[in-house]
Amino acid sequence: MNKKNSNNRSPKNQNSKGSSSIDRRRRERENEPKVDRRRREPYNAGPSSWGGVARRGAGWLEVTEKIESPERNRNTAYARPEPTYEDRRARAIEEKPTRDKVRYEAGAAVNRAKKRTHRSAVVKRSLLPASPRKLPDAETSLVRILGNQDGRRALRRLLEASQAFEQERFFEARKILIPLERQAPGVVEIAEISGLTLYRLGRWREAAKKLEKFREISGGTEQNPVLADCYRALEWWVDVEELWDELRDASPSGSLVTEGRIVTAGALADQGKVSAAINLLERGWRFPKRAKDYHLRRAYTLADLYERSGTIPKARDLFVWIKNQDKNYGDVVSRIQALQ
Repeated sequence: MNKKNSNNRSPKNQNSKGSSSIDRRRRERENEPKVDRRRREPYNAGPSSWGGVARRGAGWLEVTEKIESPERNRNTAYARPEPTYEDRRARAIEEKPTRDKVRYEAGAAVNRAKKRTHRSAVVKRSLLPASPRKLPDAETSLVRILGNQDGRRALRRLLEASQAFEQERFFEARKILIPLERQAPGVVEIAEISGLTLYRLGRWREAAKKLEKFREISGGTEQNPVLADCYRALEWWVDVEELWDELRDASPSGSLVTEGRIVTAGALADQGKVSAAINLLERGWRFPKRAKDYHLRRAYTLADLYERSGTIPKARDLFVWIKNQDKNYGDVVSRIQALQ
């Protein structure tokens, strides 16, 4: 009987224990500092006329603006670029002894100086044959490499890429060409249009690689002006000169040689050699009886260089001649008015 009574406590005892726990928690809360839970800063912001939800939302935005979360930095408009190797290296050097820091800074200065000093020809290219190689057409090459069915399908895709390029849909053309490059990397037409597409997209290094491949496969200078212009954008001046010498010696056509001359003159002007650029464009220049587009481009470039060098009368005369050939050519009208 006593055991049974000891195991079964009365409701009064249980209520007494629960009441003491509640009293203890109440006393603890009374001893805590008073906090106005309705207005917890900084999670409230905005004018008092806003509702509570709106003010808490505005306050939360202010708080999250200060949170430096890697996920947030990567996925929002406040994203910061990933630190470069130089940034990480510089941060690590700051923690090293002064001697190491000085050595690193000296090395960095030398590297910057090397970048400003343009080297000899960057690309090692073989000499071209005496005349361009005679190659099979694209259809024959693709069928020979991929078989009849796959080859004809690849030919259709190549024609689609060519059409997209002509319509200046360069991203679409590039998307079509990527699998073709993997399937038939040695087809000269694929290398050519790939290089031209990348050139129009401003991807100079990739374009130069494709056009160097075209030059190697074809054995011709047909795309030397575009290839040289890629190297001009990269400031690889010696490569521009080499390709110009090669094109000039081959003399494939007046239009191609003129295009190469314009690119080379532009590269000289980019280096501050305006007089040398003018001499290159002046050499052999005559006003043609029937001006073609490449004549107008050469005259326009020469007139622009005349203006830059301060030879205003010659610049004005050339611009006027261009206007007489084609009054809608570029901005010649405004250029003439500016030189009056």
